[in-house]
Amino acid sequence: MTLKGTLKMPIPKLLQLAKNNAGQSKPIRAETEGKEATIYLHGVIGGWWGDIDETMFAQAMAGINADVIHLRIDSPGGDVFAARSMMTAIAQHKATVIAHVDGLAASAATGICMACDEVEISQGAGFMIHNAWTVAIGNKADMAKTGELLAKIDTGLAGDYTRRTGKDETQIVQWMDKETWFTADEAKEHGFVDRVVEVVGKRKASNTWDLSAYENAPAALANRAPVPDDGAAVAHKANLSRRLALLERSAA
Repeated sequence: MTLKGTLKMPIPKLLQLAKNNAGQSKPIRAETEGKEATIYLHGVIGGWWGDIDETMFAQAMAGINADVIHLRIDSPGGDVFAARSMMTAIAQHKATVIAHVDGLAASAATGICMACDEVEISQGAGFMIHNAWTVAIGNKADMAKTGELLAKIDTGLAGDYTRRTGKDETQIVQWMDKETWFTADEAKEHGFVDRVVEVVGKRKASNTWDLSAYENAPAALANRAPVPDDGAAVAHKANLSRRLALLERSAA
C-alpha cells in the first residue's frame, strides 16, 4: 500500500532546489597557470542534481600539480555526500587550497569551504548553513532510519563548522536549525571565512540561483540576476529536467 493517489505530497526541498536551477549550473572547469590552478564550481553539487560532479572534481584535483589551488564557488547547495567526497579530495591534496565565494555558498557548498586552507568571500555574496535535507521513500521504519541518518549528518556538519569557527557547538546548531543566512561581513565576524574582498568599482557579487526552496533566503538574494540561455544551455536544461522528473515521480 502506498500513499500515492491518496495524498498530494509536496516536492522534497532538495529536488525542488535542483529542479528550479536546472540548466543554470556550469560544468567543472580547471585552469593552470604556473604554480597556481583555478577550479570553477558554479552550480548545484552532485552528479544527479547538477553539474558539479564529485568524481569529476576528484579527478580534476588529482590531475593538478600546483602549489596553490583556487576554488571559485557560486553554489546554492546540493548533495551533502557529494560535498563530503569533494572535501576529502581537498584535504588530501598537497596544495594550499583557497576558496573564493564569488556569489553564494549555501548548504553543501559551505562544507566545501570548511575543507579549504583559506576562505575569502566577495562583499555582497552570501553564506548559509542549515540542517540536511533528503528524499526518502518507505514505511515508518524507513523514515525513522532516515531521520537518524540526517541527525548524524547534521552532527558531522556542526562539527566542521565548530572546528573552523571556534564557536560553541550549541550556537552552531541553533544557526543550522534556523537556516541562517550570513552576509559577507557576518561570515567573517563569526569565523566561517578568513577575509572579505571588496568589489567597489568592479562588478558586484550577484545571485543567479532560484532560492525559493529555502525558507529564509534574504530579499537581496531572492531577486536573482538573469542568466541568458544559449543553445547548449537549453539542451542541458532539458536533459537535466528529464532526469530530475524521474526522481520527482519516485518521491511523489
